[in-house]
Amino acid sequence: MILDLGLEKKVILVTASSRGLGKAVAIAMAKEGAHLVICAREKAELIQTARIIDKYGVKCLAIKCDLTKYEEVQNLIKETLETFGTIDVLVANCGGPPAGSFSEFKIEDWKNAINQVLMSSIFLCKEIIPVLKQKKKGRIIFITSVSVKQPIKGLILSNVTRAGVAGLSKSLSEELGQDNILINIVCPSYTNTQRVEELADFLSIKQGISKEKVIQNWGNLNALGRIAEPEEIANVVVFLASTQASHITGVALQVDGGYIKSLY
Repeated sequence: MILDLGLEKKVILVTASSRGLGKAVAIAMAKEGAHLVICAREKAELIQTARIIDKYGVKCLAIKCDLTKYEEVQNLIKETLETFGTIDVLVANCGGPPAGSFSEFKIEDWKNAINQVLMSSIFLCKEIIPVLKQKKKGRIIFITSVSVKQPIKGLILSNVTRAGVAGLSKSLSEELGQDNILINIVCPSYTNTQRVEELADFLSIKQGISKEKVIQNWGNLNALGRIAEPEEIANVVVFLASTQASHITGVALQVDGGYIKSLY
């Protein structure tokens, strides 16, 4: 039996999608026949990703957008609606703030991290929820981190701000369930992306070991003994966006190879 995910011709907005997890999710959605809206701050990488998506015979709108600026998020949704007339799924992804401990960061660093991770999610929800409520259906999927369940040493900015997104997701799932709007978060562990490469470089210098050793040490923290590939995270996001996940909301689903050791 072939599992029909019901995503063909759906309009899916994937943010921070020029590279990394966002790019992997956008490509995975295109493979299912969905139309894509992708965005990022850098136009050049965004266009390259759009060209890959075009090969799957779906429509792809690429918009330069800084998610920390509300007016640019408003324009993102406006252009999407002008082009496609609707939005079915939001995959809210963003880059992570810098690594470091509490004593290393200034107040301005905290403000930047909150804007990057939490306020960007709020901006997106503020604009897209009225669209989904009018349709009486839709999905919002936040890509966060296993840190919302188990804080990661040396990533205090991410630990705190991503936990805020988890609180937002759970609260909205309660508010919007009667409108058939399903809201979940996906919590990856270390994944083979440019972001993880940058963290590995940072720790390599700090710990005096090779970057490859840092990455292997991360892999050894989970049951599978390796870090994830972006496609492995993207496949879970695709499922949550699909018609097959019609009774799942308010969930924080870790995709971590067994990194989290708790029962819940």
